[in-house]
Amino acid sequence: MHIDHFKEHFHTVTDQRQSAKTTYCLFEVLFGSLCSVIAGAKGWFDIREYILGHHDWFKRNGLFLNEIPADDTIARIISTIEPKQFQECFINWMSSIHTLTKGQVIAIDGKTLRGSYNREDRASTIHMISAYASSNKLVLGQLKTEQKSNEITAIPELIKMLDIKGALITIDAMACQTKIAKVITDKGGDYLLAVKSNQGKLRKAIEKAFSKERANMADTVVFEESHGRIESRQCYVLGSNKLEGDLSRWASLKSIVMIENFRFEKGKKLDLEYRYYISSKELSAEQAANAVREHWGIESMHWVLDVSMNEDACQIYKGHGAENVACLRHMSLNMLREEPTKLSIVGKQKRCMMNTSMLEAVLNAGFNSMAKN
Repeated sequence: MHIDHFKEHFHTVTDQRQSAKTTYCLFEVLFGSLCSVIAGAKGWFDIREYILGHHDWFKRNGLFLNEIPADDTIARIISTIEPKQFQECFINWMSSIHTLTKGQVIAIDGKTLRGSYNREDRASTIHMISAYASSNKLVLGQLKTEQKSNEITAIPELIKMLDIKGALITIDAMACQTKIAKVITDKGGDYLLAVKSNQGKLRKAIEKAFSKERANMADTVVFEESHGRIESRQCYVLGSNKLEGDLSRWASLKSIVMIENFRFEKGKKLDLEYRYYISSKELSAEQAANAVREHWGIESMHWVLDVSMNEDACQIYKGHGAENVACLRHMSLNMLREEPTKLSIVGKQKRCMMNTSMLEAVLNAGFNSMAKN
């Protein structure tokens, strides 16, 4: 039974309600909410309507045997769950089913939940950072930060929660910080960090080191033509010993990377851009180019959350509701992607909405992975 596997990994989630006043079991509400989000539910009303519409299926599986809670009750139950506990359960689940291969790219990036602000304070919008295994297309974990600027403090906390031994962690320039680099290497991983003007001296040193390479043939050249534009990316890698100055504060720094990106689009000016990175791993030009490209998989995941699952349009904001439902979306997305049918995410959601056989297939794909590990 699916809920048994669910309880196995989420049993540590504490019910914050007074036991004497509890009518509905926490786990049946949580499991019902997960099923509803898999089927495309966007809010509390949608969750209740999905459970109501498939009440016979839930009853056959021993859930909601008496009646279905009101949407306000579902909202109250999910919104009182302690997010840290919920996130830890999610991360432990993903650690149990995700086999980390040496050198695998784990991309970390943030995303704002645009509809999550308190209606009396628009500045209270929640910002989430996520860790994403690019090759497996799996969200490995997420953590809330109050504002985008607080990613610098939240990223180390997320990294400490993950098993990253042997992985290559890619993060954008905001997280190019010595403390974050050290946290990654202390956990047994390697980093590939984008370098921009927030690290002025480091950026200038890298630019100087690559000044000659700009005129040379590239180690790796990739040409692409799509959507009416032509692009070429050239990747150069040098050892960190080519840098001038004392850079010992960067933990285990071994490589510096330059990506030369050329874009031509009909009717527009030619665009030539240079992007720079530092890494604690000795990378070939091909490895560096692939890792930089894989990092953008997390942007694709964010796009799916917005376009397919309408995350930005979600108006949930009270209590811990927005954060916990965001976690349910990530769980749902992982499970929908595990289901092997060659349908889009939206297509799978629609089938789950219409009948429980597709929901069963998605749950089997996700929870069978849990049972095997």
